[in-house]
Amino acid sequence: MTPTDSDERKVRVTSATKTERSATGDQTKATAETAKASIWRQPVAVWAIAFACTVSFMGIGLVDPILPAISRELDATPSETMLLFTSYLFITGIVMLFASWVSSRLGVKKTLLLGLALIVVFAAAAGLSGGVVEIIGFRAGWGIGNALFIATALAAIVGAASGGSRQAIVLYEASLGIGLAVGPLLGGALGELSWRGPFFGTAALMAIALLAILVVFRSPAPAAGAAAPAKVSLLASFRALRNPALLTLSLTAFFYNVAFFVLLAYSPYPIESAAAQAGMTFGAHELGLVFFGWGLAVALTSVLAAPLLTRRLGLRPVLFTMLGLLAVAEAVLAIGIDSATVLIVTVIVAGLFLGVLNTALTEAVMEATDLPRNVASGTYSGVRFIGGAIAPAVAGPLAAAITPSAPYWLGVAALVVAIAILAAAGRTLRHLGRPHETAIAEAADIGQGDA
Repeated sequence: MTPTDSDERKVRVTSATKTERSATGDQTKATAETAKASIWRQPVAVWAIAFACTVSFMGIGLVDPILPAISRELDATPSETMLLFTSYLFITGIVMLFASWVSSRLGVKKTLLLGLALIVVFAAAAGLSGGVVEIIGFRAGWGIGNALFIATALAAIVGAASGGSRQAIVLYEASLGIGLAVGPLLGGALGELSWRGPFFGTAALMAIALLAILVVFRSPAPAAGAAAPAKVSLLASFRALRNPALLTLSLTAFFYNVAFFVLLAYSPYPIESAAAQAGMTFGAHELGLVFFGWGLAVALTSVLAAPLLTRRLGLRPVLFTMLGLLAVAEAVLAIGIDSATVLIVTVIVAGLFLGVLNTALTEAVMEATDLPRNVASGTYSGVRFIGGAIAPAVAGPLAAAITPSAPYWLGVAALVVAIAILAAAGRTLRHLGRPHETAIAEAADIGQGDA
């Protein structure tokens, strides 16, 4: 072969390689653009579920601005009124452990509709109540419906959304954040008219969500020749906790939610007290605005910051960082208990950390095991909601017996335990600790979807 022939061959090989790389780059770029856009290009059924999720999560923060008003008008102590959170969250957590068993027998659509119907009935009944004990009981019934709906909705969105599981989780957490933001705002606005207003408002919105699911949602048809979906065991969630990764993440979320609901359920009381000491008028409307800002912060970081941070840093580093920052925020709340400005600003800033944590933990659970989605999500959600139920039950008595800042120090302690659990499970969650190599690699992974 002559030197000229060799040179020509090198030129041809180099040219072909460049062409191939260019084509691959164009294809990867197209995949990235598709993945990026797919979160907004979802089937109508996915948007219907997302809307219902938003309204469902509104129910968590809905009563926040009216807690002091309920205490005054129904002659109840703060400890008694905060049980509105405890009964709701505890029953939600317990029922979630069996939600996958229910949905495997009724089907996804019927389970979603049953959950929504129960919320409509018990939310309306709470609005008609004559005493705080009745409301606590109806909030427990509300929690049954909430559990059936939320546990099934997460699995349904992940299974039906385009763009893969990460996109679906971001959409789900966005619904959570928007619901947490709008809930206090609506609760504050309607609470200015009457403490009953927020309950009736939720019942009406949930009725609309029920109709939307009824009309547009279609359960996925089984593939030709495919076997019928296996029935889930009644004890599936308890057996799922034998999985070390799921157990670790569930316990981490358990203690994290203690801190979460100390902030959410207890904060209206010290804020109102500090504002009164400063000569400020702080009613349901003003509290609603504060927690609207908090919920908006949760929504923004769950959608915008969490995917970016987990892609660049990895899930475990993000979890450690955000748990630590939230612990600092709760310590600031404890130290600044007498300053309305410190409390308001810190509550809203804490929402930034909570949004990232919610998305990162949910993504970790969906990726950590090969368990069925409905079992994994129901088990994880059940354990974390039980953790959330503990906080309102102990925050009031703790504040009365020790000092108003004590509940926040409880939140700090719970977050330290959560960090310790996460650190002790280094090997178990090792595969979650690696950042994705590049944004393009992340997009390509998303574009492959979730089988």
